[in-house]
Amino acid sequence: MTKQITNRIFSKTICNTGRQIELDIGKAIVIFYFPFVHCIIECCTDEQLTTGLPYVLDTVLGGPLGAPMFMFCMGATVHFAHSNTPGDLAKRAVKLLIAGELLNICRYLIPDLIGWAITGDAEMYLEPLPFELFGDDILQFAGLAFLCIALMKKLKTPKWLMFMIALVLSVGSTLLGDVDLGNDALNIAGGWFFGTFNAQDQIESAFPLLNWLIIPICGFIFGDVIRSVKDKKRFYLCFSPALLVFSVVYFFFGIRNMIGMFGEGENCYYHLSTPDAFVCLAATLGLLGFFAAIAHILPQSIRRCFTYVSGNITEVYFIHWVLVRMIVNVGVYAVAGTLLIPMWVALLISLGIFVLMFLITDLYRKLRVNERKSR
Repeated sequence: MTKQITNRIFSKTICNTGRQIELDIGKAIVIFYFPFVHCIIECCTDEQLTTGLPYVLDTVLGGPLGAPMFMFCMGATVHFAHSNTPGDLAKRAVKLLIAGELLNICRYLIPDLIGWAITGDAEMYLEPLPFELFGDDILQFAGLAFLCIALMKKLKTPKWLMFMIALVLSVGSTLLGDVDLGNDALNIAGGWFFGTFNAQDQIESAFPLLNWLIIPICGFIFGDVIRSVKDKKRFYLCFSPALLVFSVVYFFFGIRNMIGMFGEGENCYYHLSTPDAFVCLAATLGLLGFFAAIAHILPQSIRRCFTYVSGNITEVYFIHWVLVRMIVNVGVYAVAGTLLIPMWVALLISLGIFVLMFLITDLYRKLRVNERKSR
């Protein structure tokens, strides 16, 4: 019986190549709500972020339904890229690391210097700069993760061993907990690899490699599996509904009791524990099945939109962050003298950034296309 079901679902040869719509939706949908997540985070107090819409945007959509889904899909889509040799992945990793540092300059250094020149508020704009400029974020993590995957591919590491390595690193970093290395420079450098915070209990690392590597590694393994899936409907029905139910129940329990990644403080999420990583994986796999199910009834224009955003994910992410910092952290603060503005104003600004980021991305892509044609 099991063999019959397996034969109905899987092909003996690779039958899925090119873009996979559920992975495109998984990557792109995160970008659609990021302007709202990041604007609300900037415009709310820590107390406001523990309840209501700010909590949902920050801790749920910006938490387990945000970066983990993007990271998982990022790992899975490696198998469907035209260039996915170890060398290609290493080059892509370097580009992501450079993009991450360039983003830190464009969303932190330049806006902060402008804000400081306008307001003279050194505490607001200059004091956080060392961490903002040199700290890790999702693009830096993605670069390190691709380097790890490139190395494992080069060494022809079996998929089960890739998973075990990532699991051991996750468990080890979870047991290690939050570390204070004694000064900010060491905390920032060490924070690229494990969770750090300083003596003032301020987080000095986001998405450290050891905590988060298990997510894209599982995505990489999953992407290899679905290349041979000939019946995606049956395939996802085997596990997605159950994982969705489990995730909803866990989310309800976790949010209600504010445990794990749903607790107070940034390190609950940014320094992801192994149990929370598996919950994130469950939610992602459950949602991917849902995305695959609805993809066929979506209008072609909506499908193209998801594909476009997924294909230009780094550019859209980059542009939205620069807009958030320039409009909110410089513009709003310079005019109002505070970031604590009414929720409806923050949401209106978020909507404006949402529209602008796509308009600017489209203009940027057209300029690049015209530049290539003129060569």
